[in-house]
Amino acid sequence: MNVTIGSKTQPYRTVAFNDRRNEVELIEQRLLPHQFKIVRTATFRATAQAITDMVVRGAGAIGATAAFGFAQGLRAFRGRDLGKFEAHLETVFQVLKNARPTAVDPVNAMTQIRANLRAGAPVFDQQEQALRLAHAFAEEDVRHCAELGAIGEKLIRPGCRVLTHCNAGWLAFVDIGSATAPLYAAHRKGVSFHVFCSETRPRSQGSTLTAWELAQEGVSHEVIADNAAGHLMQRGEVDLVIVGSDRTLGRTGEVANKIGTYTRAVLAHRHKIPFYVAIPLSTLDWDLHAGLEIPIEERHESEVMEAWGINPRGQRTSVRVGNPTSHARNPGFDVTPPELITGILTPLGVFKPKELWKHRKRLGFNEPKVGSCISKNE
Repeated sequence: MNVTIGSKTQPYRTVAFNDRRNEVELIEQRLLPHQFKIVRTATFRATAQAITDMVVRGAGAIGATAAFGFAQGLRAFRGRDLGKFEAHLETVFQVLKNARPTAVDPVNAMTQIRANLRAGAPVFDQQEQALRLAHAFAEEDVRHCAELGAIGEKLIRPGCRVLTHCNAGWLAFVDIGSATAPLYAAHRKGVSFHVFCSETRPRSQGSTLTAWELAQEGVSHEVIADNAAGHLMQRGEVDLVIVGSDRTLGRTGEVANKIGTYTRAVLAHRHKIPFYVAIPLSTLDWDLHAGLEIPIEERHESEVMEAWGINPRGQRTSVRVGNPTSHARNPGFDVTPPELITGILTPLGVFKPKELWKHRKRLGFNEPKVGSCISKNE
């Protein structure tokens, strides 16, 4: 997407890789919307830490970051011993896998790369192949998001009022975004519509990131407090809800997404408003059997009890907003059941949540090998 800073506009991707320096290049999302900065991570552990600390966040973006971090870690290995290289590979995989446990895209990205490495090939060949596969994953992410836009733009009717939650825009992916892809496609075709960005406490990705993106693109929008969504729906001011997902279960159609998504889905269902989830194929989890099995990340209570902003001197600072002697619970995600979801928007079309398993081969599910404990008739 294009970013305008002052009078200068140029295209950026959320995640990139410097092959020569073996560094991952990321937009520092914690500084937005007040400052635009590119940061570089020099080791796979630093890349994992950037994911954990939410320098980069969003399903596709951390998937691509993990893919590049995986290749980065493998390329840092010195020597030719295949046994030691395999042990190092496993360490890199686990460090990046554990950076943020709820999202499945990082694991899917690294598993895809690992499965396509030529076992027994010289270390250098596997290192270079891993990098090529990481670049391929990033390009696939962009392509899937473009396809989401082409398929989903028909949902955006003239005069439509759309509610989003959190940020599933291009900052959450390598480019374009998932939930925002239909919005950008419709906007570029001249369709007039309006977007409500729920602020998404505690980290306020809706008010800081989605609103910044939409402002950059010239899309009509307003930020609303999280608790205002039901009021607007009750008064007929919301026509459509589109959100992203950090993990969608292919077996059940359950969707894990930023905390508050379940609340939006309940409200939309109560008021008979269509509720769509937009995902690339890398967000599908074919292994878990129930939403209760999804690991829900519990983040530090300071995110709830404090707020970041810019003071009058233009300095980024944190202030305490909660009672100083109280503690907080801070689950980062919740799970929305399939009966509250109108459709899952994918690069291959729109599916009812419980149709995902029926169409699993089309959607990228690989049948288990003979001897697996998973039944093909399941």
